[in-house]
Amino acid sequence: MKHVKTYNAMEVKHKNGDIIIEGPISAEELASLDFHEDLIAFRPAPQQHKALIGIAGLPEGRIIVVRELNQVVGYATYVYPDPLERWSEGNIERLIELGAIEVIPKFRGGGVGKALLKVSMMDDAMEDYIVITTEYYWHWDLKGTGLSVWEYRKVMEKMMQAGGLEYFATDDPEISSHPANCLMARIGKRVDEETIQRFDNLRFQNRFMY
Repeated sequence: MKHVKTYNAMEVKHKNGDIIIEGPISAEELASLDFHEDLIAFRPAPQQHKALIGIAGLPEGRIIVVRELNQVVGYATYVYPDPLERWSEGNIERLIELGAIEVIPKFRGGGVGKALLKVSMMDDAMEDYIVITTEYYWHWDLKGTGLSVWEYRKVMEKMMQAGGLEYFATDDPEISSHPANCLMARIGKRVDEETIQRFDNLRFQNRFMY
């Protein structure tokens, strides 16, 4: 399939400064921007910048950024699921994963995460995809936010719902290993029934248990 990417942007007046949320942006554009040193949730900032440039260059890869002047202060990534995960097993070309979302502490709160999701879904091409995200409590910044597991889960759900993602049940062992973990997904309006069925088959691989 042809992966169509149409640029969209939104200006957000945050209490700590004006920011632009935009994308998908190209690998070249991303490489030309500075990358904030506090973007370290997944790896050191320089390595994360390099990883995002790589994703932006993939045919299906989408990077939506939060930009303050010439500096990236947040981002969301969309890419095919990791080959080691269950979600890649069906080789569903219309299934992409919201793999990471991160915003520096200065711009947390004020709806920046929700705006990232909204800008992501402004592209009409997203109606051709099933977008999934897997939420694991051990990735959450419980210490930094002071929230409990269940409070953080509620925040994550509200943010994902801003992009149209809803809770979906699954028997995936990693997700099932803790009740706060969850699978959320958005099924685009143009996704065909066969693709939805293949996604359902991925969600439940141990049907005899139910």
